[in-house]
Parts: sequence; C-alpha cells; structure tokens
Amino acid sequence: MAIAPKEEGLPSSKAGMRTARSPRKPRRPAAETREDILNTAEELFRTKGFTNVAMADVAAALGMSPANVFKHFHSKTHLVDAISVRHLEAMIDRLARPDDHKAPPERLLLFVEQLMESHLRDLQKSPHIFEMIVFSAGQELPCAEQYREMLIDDIAQIIDAGVESGIYHVKDSRKTAEIATMALACVLHPVLIAKEKADILATRCREVVALIDTALQNPLAK
Repeated sequence: MAIAPKEEGLPSSKAGMRTARSPRKPRRPAAETREDILNTAEELFRTKGFTNVAMADVAAALGMSPANVFKHFHSKTHLVDAISVRHLEAMIDRLARPDDHKAPPERLLLFVEQLMESHLRDLQKSPHIFEMIVFSAGQELPCAEQYREMLIDDIAQIIDAGVESGIYHVKDSRKTAEIATMALACVLHPVLIAKEKADILATRCREVVALIDTALQNPLAK
C-alpha cells in the first residue's frame, strides 16, 4: 500500500506543531521596580513641580501601566512618604554627629546648627521637597514620625551625657528631649524656615539652644 506523500509545510509530529517561542524575560525584583518608580517620580517632581505631576505621569515616564505603579504605591501620598524617608535617611547618613568629647552644651548647639543648615541646603537645592512637605503636612506620615524620633533620640543622648557629667539636672531625659524638640521646631521644621533669612535663623538657633541649655542646667529642674 502506497503511503500518501506528506503535504509540504505541514508538521509531521505533535512536537512539530509547537511553534517556537522566544524565551520569557525574567521578572524584575519588586525592589528594583520600586526604586525605579521613586527615582522617576522624584525627577518629575524636581523638573515639573510636585503639584503638576500625577501618578499616571510617573507610569508613562516608566513605560508601565498606572496599575503597576499603584501596586507599589497605593497613592501619591504613599509615594511622597517613601521619597521623604529616602531623603531623611540620606540626611542622617551625611550629618556628622558632634564630637562626643565636646561638652554637652556645645554638642547640642552643633547638632541643631548642622541639622538646620542641612535643611536649608536641601530646600535651596530641591524646592520640590518643600512642596512635598507642605502637601503632606498634617497627614501624620511615617516619615514625619521617623524624623521626630531621630531628633528626640539624639537630643536625649546629649542630655544623658550632660546629666552624667553633672552639667544638666533632669530626671527624664526622654521627656525633656521631646519638649526640647518642640521648642526647636522654629529652626528645624522645613516649613517654618523655608522663607526665613539665613542670618536671622542662625541667631534664632543660638538663642533657642541657649534657652534650652539654661533650663537643663537649672537646679530647679531636679
């Protein structure tokens, strides 16, 4: 019995029926995608202004769907918080802590001055940071609480050193540091210092720190 000739172009087996597929690209780690979103969003905020950029703009710049951006950041507020945390961590890393061998009053002044000057540089170099702060003010974002806790911890350490050396007289350094942090808002809160002259802020900083230092040394505070 003659075998019918195989039609040209038709597969001779099931394996042949499978069309060749290009290898699937490996999925990028979520952390890398998240970092790309943060970098792109911040660049758009810097160049176009924070209020002029929507989540859809960030997605378009990355060539991805808005849904993918929202998967990583549920809202523009969450995106702002993440960018602010990055700035805060970078600021802490570059902030040189005053020499522990210096007297606590001097350490306190140096710490506050350095932090204030760091804020002023950031606000001058990156105005979009100020827009973000104004936008997020009153929303109790984690970045704000992280900043506050950092201040309280550092000031409490300086107070503890002053108590140990007999210069300061307080019973609860943590509570005292919280009160000092509130008083220092006039020279450390970005919104309050953004439009103030540098020389005025420098004088105000020294005066407020001197007032706090006097209160810490007052024996009546025992």
